[in-house]
Amino acid sequence: MRRGITFYLMLLLAVFGVLSSSLAGYASYLKSRELLIGAAENELTAANQALGRKLAVAVGEIARDARMIARHPLAATICSGTRSGSTAEAAMADILTATLAVHPEYFQIRVIEADRHGLERVRIDRVESEKNALQRVQEADLQEKGHFPYVFRTLRLGREEIYLSRIVINHERGAHAALGQPTIQVATPIIDGGENAVGVVVINVDLNSVFNLLKADLPAETSLYLANRWGDFLLHPDPDRAFVFDVGGRELVQDEFPATAVLVNGNGKKVIVRGNDDAGSGNGADRVVGSFLRVQLDRSDGEPFLLLGLSKPTAVVTAEADTLAWTTLYIVIGASVLALVTAIGVSTTVTHPLRQMARAVRRFSRHREITELPTGRYDEIGVLARNFHEMQLQIQSQMKELHARHEELEHLARHDPLTGLPNRMMFFERLEQSLARSRRSGLPLALLYVDLDRFKEVNDTCGHSAGDAVLKATSLRLLRNVREIDTVARLGGDEFVILIDSVMELDHVPQIAEKLLVTVVEPIEFEGHRLTIEASIGISVFPTHGQSANDLLVRADRAMYRAKNAGRNSYSLSEVEPE
Repeated sequence: MRRGITFYLMLLLAVFGVLSSSLAGYASYLKSRELLIGAAENELTAANQALGRKLAVAVGEIARDARMIARHPLAATICSGTRSGSTAEAAMADILTATLAVHPEYFQIRVIEADRHGLERVRIDRVESEKNALQRVQEADLQEKGHFPYVFRTLRLGREEIYLSRIVINHERGAHAALGQPTIQVATPIIDGGENAVGVVVINVDLNSVFNLLKADLPAETSLYLANRWGDFLLHPDPDRAFVFDVGGRELVQDEFPATAVLVNGNGKKVIVRGNDDAGSGNGADRVVGSFLRVQLDRSDGEPFLLLGLSKPTAVVTAEADTLAWTTLYIVIGASVLALVTAIGVSTTVTHPLRQMARAVRRFSRHREITELPTGRYDEIGVLARNFHEMQLQIQSQMKELHARHEELEHLARHDPLTGLPNRMMFFERLEQSLARSRRSGLPLALLYVDLDRFKEVNDTCGHSAGDAVLKATSLRLLRNVREIDTVARLGGDEFVILIDSVMELDHVPQIAEKLLVTVVEPIEFEGHRLTIEASIGISVFPTHGQSANDLLVRADRAMYRAKNAGRNSYSLSEVEPE
């Protein structure tokens, strides 16, 4: 009995079914695992961002309290006077006491004057033995703090600007409850009516309270990390690894999670730590899924940013995927047995043309190469081969047409349609590249800003077609008078700009400008008319006249207007502005 193509295709599909069911099951497991890890990453990232906002808000509220105290008229009055024990100091002490009473996370608030070596004028402490008890430090126990950064650096700040100290274990004597605890000083200057900094307000904050606020409501399997700008752990699931720098050691987040090095170096805002991405660290980064981000603080000389991180064990995240894997395995085994039963009797007569077509498909998809197909067959494979051959020809034709249109659009997007010169976008790209080369090589570069004089007269008297002819001729003349490595671009209207790259001798730049003035003024023949124009040229040089592309262009433009105001048909070199 002669078997038809249907029978052979059935057998082929059976074999394919075994493979596809196995691959589908494995892909399903991998996909589910990937989805679970991705969901965990998104969850950790969202939670991390929420914690980051909570931390930033907490710091902002402390800064707001410091500003409120500094703005109070009594603050400037106390720091401007010399007499201690005044009514103003007593009133200020009441304000500080009330502030400490509503903020149990504050260890201490002080008003420190700028004079007399930073003498404390008013200081309220939270008593060490009883956290809720507040005590005003007597005059005899007030100390000079002018040598501490939170005093002398804060005095340099402007009105309501904030100084944040480094987060450290407090060893400053006389701080009572803050001694030996993780703390941060938040300070702001006290400004008098003459805009002079006469003192500072300093708030010492109990970071244990802030840390507890961050850890609140986190699931038990979620670990919280906090590190300073250098990567030293401030908060770690293992308490012994936090504040190790305080005793001369280093425990760094970038050592435990190498991917976070980009955050410490300032090259990123957030990173994801996944599975084996950081394997080999030896500290467990290969066994967790985590999210770390930079939390930018208010203006700070001590801690401009912190690194905040959350992580979960990979095993916890993928537990559901492991359960799904067993179910998928049973399904794959059943589908494979069914495919094998269906595949009995498969013949190789159908595999040759199918392999031939498969090879043709691969070569066409990879190299766009049309190869021989079994188009002479009259069965279903022949019909498929002929249809595929026609499709190849159509796709090949469409790809060629699409490629040609893409190149045309790319050219139009980066060149002036009238003159064919680079437009503003392409010019700035080349200028940025040239600036990078100049910074590496140390060779200067120059910009020549060219504006055509009397161009409007040509347009008004001879028409816009004459103006277009002038622009085309001028662009060709400018191109002929510079090097191939230089760039001539049209910014718009009658304005051109020339980039002179890698200038060996700066004295050559004015010579180039003079040569351009001579060639621009040569008459242009147009429909029996001799059209004559002139040009004004402004010159700027990197790095003398600017460090950025925009600065150089602006300085060259100003120099061009000086040349135009000086009588036109001349050039002017940009002046060095005083710093």
